[in-house]
Amino acid sequence: MNIIVVGLSHKTAPVELRERLAIPESRMGEALARLLAYPSIKEGMFLSTCNRVEVYAVVKDMDDGFSQIQDFLVSTHFSLSADELFPHVYRYADESTIKHLFRVTSSLDSMVIGEPQILGQVKDAYEQTLAHRTSGVILNKFVKKAISVGKGVRTQTKIAEYAVSVSYAGVELAKKIFSSLQDQTVLLVGAGEMGKLAARHLVNSGVKQMMVTTRNTHRAVNLAEQFNGTVIPFEDFRAALPKADIVLCATGAPYYVITAEDIHWAIRQRMNRPMFLIDISVPRNIDPSGKDIDNAFVFDIDDLKTHVGQNQDERRKEADKAEGLVKAEVEVMLSWLRGLEATPTIVALRKRAEEIKRAEVEKVLSRLEHVSPKEQHAIEGLASAIVNKLLHGSLVTLKSEAQSKNGFVFIEAARRFFDLTEAEMHQGHPGRDIGQNAMAHKHEENEPLSSSNQGSQAECEEKGKPQDYEV
Repeated sequence: MNIIVVGLSHKTAPVELRERLAIPESRMGEALARLLAYPSIKEGMFLSTCNRVEVYAVVKDMDDGFSQIQDFLVSTHFSLSADELFPHVYRYADESTIKHLFRVTSSLDSMVIGEPQILGQVKDAYEQTLAHRTSGVILNKFVKKAISVGKGVRTQTKIAEYAVSVSYAGVELAKKIFSSLQDQTVLLVGAGEMGKLAARHLVNSGVKQMMVTTRNTHRAVNLAEQFNGTVIPFEDFRAALPKADIVLCATGAPYYVITAEDIHWAIRQRMNRPMFLIDISVPRNIDPSGKDIDNAFVFDIDDLKTHVGQNQDERRKEADKAEGLVKAEVEVMLSWLRGLEATPTIVALRKRAEEIKRAEVEKVLSRLEHVSPKEQHAIEGLASAIVNKLLHGSLVTLKSEAQSKNGFVFIEAARRFFDLTEAEMHQGHPGRDIGQNAMAHKHEENEPLSSSNQGSQAECEEKGKPQDYEV
């Protein structure tokens, strides 16, 4: 058996193509059933996010498996032609498949390295697979291991601790100024998209009190409903400044909506309690000289971008650590698969030995007269003990060596030494040939089906979700 994946992602295909391959949850059972109807595909999982569409499968024959998955993807269900799809598709087998999914769950293959959502999306895809009974021994072990690797990367590195979106960077800075955001009051001035996104991040981080003001009263009411906040008339918002611990300003005004005098007055009214002001407007709407006022922390969009750049550098450092963890875990998984490869040989060898033992015992018993049940039991026990002692050392060595990189050599040698036939090897064990094929058919991680130009890398951000997310 081989583990393979056929897919496309934000690195290889535009969103217009990726969205055409999306499968709604209501039709996932039907799609998985169609996938498993192909003769070479024995186990399968469909992973679909905004940034990737991938089919993972355990197959009898690698080349047939690739061909059948590609046929599945260009079937009438998706209304795609081969010419539309194939230039954007990548294919990996065995070791490269394992490495790829481990990197996916670790968010190392995401548009934003370290984003947290992809791990949950893999879990959801696996739950669909379990619900529709399209996984087995190999896929279950593989995906569970991938999920475990993703969790391990998050706990053993700081890859997800540094905000890499401008809107979320403001939230991260606010957390450094205030020990907790739950008791802080936010004032959102304006209805700019990044301002609204930052406000949502703050709410998701625990903020419970939100004031909203815009020149358009109807829009202010709508925003207040979204954030469970209160509306402040625009002409009165300066009077409300002292109540705000955090001020988000995102308007289209070509002048300073909040002046240094406004900030100085608000700080005095707050009895010098700190105030955090985030200006996500271009041109700026908060007077930058407000930074010189004690206990006023003013950040504009360039400050936030600088912070994001530093965080991206930190994430890249953590990504290097994560790659090392992934590499080690890939070898653990391969070792398990190579050990699995030895199972049919061990089972066949034990069966052969049992058949020989039984035949020889029956031959001896037929030549003896007046053998009591006790004596027969002793003869059978003696024969079993001899067979077990002869096999024990060989089987222990075979199990151990099968997990090495050249394990398939020992397995093949055992099959030849004991003259085990292909029919005996094919008696229902799922691990057939994966150890050997992992070495003989290794696909490079960067090998696409064609050298066509990569598609758009436009990020697909759902409303209300951080830009760090793969959605």
